[in-house]
Amino acid sequence: AVRSDSYSELERLGDLLDDVKSLKIEISGHTDNIGSESFNQSLSQRRADEVVNFLVSKGVNQDRLSAKGYGQSEPIETNDTPEGRALNRRTEFKILEN
Repeated sequence: AVRSDSYSELERLGDLLDDVKSLKIEISGHTDNIGSESFNQSLSQRRADEVVNFLVSKGVNQDRLSAKGYGQSEPIETNDTPEGRALNRRTEFKILEN
């Protein structure tokens, strides 16, 4: 499920998608390196899917959204510290088409 502390940012993203009707985005899910690679791949895909489902529930057309799990393959911080691992557990979006 989407964490409640993410709602405000996701609402802003929903507003952007509402304002720019031509925008298509990818929701990218990421994990830290704790657990197996296959588990993290599945977890990251579920994270991305949850965000897409949230946006669709707010009225965004499913055709404008894609979800992709990257597992532990794209860390933005070290996985050697709890803080770094927390930063690697994230969901991002990138613009595919405008």
